Amino acid sequence: MSEDISVEDAVARFLAHKRALARKYDSEERELRLLSRFAAGKNAGLGDLTPALLQEFLGSRPRLRPRSSNHLLGVTRGLFRWAVAQELLESAPALPRPRKAVSGRVPFLFTVVQARGLLAAASALPDNERARGRGHVYQAVFALCYGLGLRAAEACGLRLGSIDDGRSLLTVRGGKFGKDRLVPHGPRIGALIAAQAQRRRDSDPAAGPGSPLFTFDGRRSIHPGTASQVFHRLVPSLGLPVPDGVSPPKLHCLRHSFAVGCLLRWYREGADPQSKLHQLSTFMGHVDPESSAVYLTITADLLAEANRRFEAFAGPAWLEAAP
Repeated sequence: MSEDISVEDAVARFLAHKRALARKYDSEERELRLLSRFAAGKNAGLGDLTPALLQEFLGSRPRLRPRSSNHLLGVTRGLFRWAVAQELLESAPALPRPRKAVSGRVPFLFTVVQARGLLAAASALPDNERARGRGHVYQAVFALCYGLGLRAAEACGLRLGSIDDGRSLLTVRGGKFGKDRLVPHGPRIGALIAAQAQRRRDSDPAAGPGSPLFTFDGRRSIHPGTASQVFHRLVPSLGLPVPDGVSPPKLHCLRHSFAVGCLLRWYREGADPQSKLHQLSTFMGHVDPESSAVYLTITADLLAEANRRFEAFAGPAWLEAAP
């Protein structure tokens, strides 16, 4: 038996349900608030939202990119599916199909040499009156994104207490879906982190485990959006060749490059990449290997390694079949 309920109340209960499952749902909340305000303006409850009204709502929020449009549509559909499961509605209203993405552009992948050039350019950044040690900070942040595959927000949000020097581990807190994870690292990343931690303690002897590792005012972590802006200001100076069909470099491309680099290394070491996807998924903080597979862009190097492995596998059969 369905019950009368306002869209605002339904949204509040839906968000509480998702967050009880350790989902952040911040961007989704913004989308649902738009729906709530639209319904209030139409004096419509949850059960009054007909397909025509929902089409009007979606049309009132034009999105140029299919991904953005489909996100709004998907969040709206998720609310109604939950409402039916909770018996707040007898059935979900029909919604339009997702828009098809037409762009075939692939992300830019940094080579080791290109990544080193970026880190060198970052380390040379001059200080300003509001940001001391900019070069060290952004060099370390970009190195964590490329060398460990961290998301920009995860790297920027690290705390002094996130560092475990003895075990060469970082504790990454509040990743996607609110998940925490341990990320092992090698000596070069360890040296960058240790140097940054020492600079923080030298500048603020009272800094405790909860103090941000990357900060310019001692209180707030640097914002990932600011790191992205710095990245985009540095990229033109690197003279990176962007092939046809490839998107211009973005900060997230460093994480993408890490994932593809892992796959290529496994091929060259003779390992089974398929069996290691679970490890990569856990390392990168994904829900499942399918989420990691999105990052595995096929490159010329990967094709060459896959072809070499196939020839080694099929070679004996070809020789037996030869006349």
